[in-house]
Amino acid sequence: MHSVGYRDVPDDAGGGAGRRWWDANAAEYLADHREFLGDAGFRWGPEGLTEAEAGLLGDVTGARVLEVGAGAAQCSRWLVGRGARVVATDVSAGMLAQSARLDAATGVRVPAVQADARALPFADGAFDVVFTSFGAVPFVPDAARVHAEAARVLRPGGRWAFAVTHPLRWAFPDDPTARGLTAVRSYFDRRPYVEQAADGAVLYAEYHRTLGDHVRDVVAAGLRLRDVVEPEWPAWNDQVWGGWGPERGRLLPGTAVFVATKD
Repeated sequence: MHSVGYRDVPDDAGGGAGRRWWDANAAEYLADHREFLGDAGFRWGPEGLTEAEAGLLGDVTGARVLEVGAGAAQCSRWLVGRGARVVATDVSAGMLAQSARLDAATGVRVPAVQADARALPFADGAFDVVFTSFGAVPFVPDAARVHAEAARVLRPGGRWAFAVTHPLRWAFPDDPTARGLTAVRSYFDRRPYVEQAADGAVLYAEYHRTLGDHVRDVVAAGLRLRDVVEPEWPAWNDQVWGGWGPERGRLLPGTAVFVATKD
């Protein structure tokens, strides 16, 4: 038996849980979501907003692009098809193994590096664009380090974009139906959502930051915030993905995408 809830845990335990969880669940996650995500598709979140529609990264033709928290690198593979020179990183060897499987299935190879987004093995100013779609930022207690590393490896004028669960959602239960429309906890309660084994070992941790927290982290990294995109739930999308779904999605935002540049 394991317990779940919002509680404080040591940073090293919470921050290290992601690698183990994704290693153990990579294949199942991909099987569950492969059709929606595509093997070489770029969606910013469960609402289904695509980069082709949003254009948040700008013209990537010939650009040096880094994806952090890439998972199976579906987004990177899509960018390769648009002429970008892409490198994908993820902390999980299990997810990178799934990426290699999709490389073989699609015939589109994305160079992949196992790396923590808080300590990227790349030179200063090496990339024109750095991005992540629901990777890295939600799974570490010290997201400011992710932003600082993104800023470090960006060239002047480069772009950093990241998608996270919309901060407002943390006040509501993880229920995609009408039952999930009543706030049950404080928006300002920053304790992470944690799953723990009977012996207290942290199995999974996901961290909440308010809208202001995200903005302050971006600014503290020396970046300039350019946009915050809150995708609306489209009429065509009838899928339920965890706490996301059309019933609640019509009324409450589920995803926030932040776009910043390096001066």
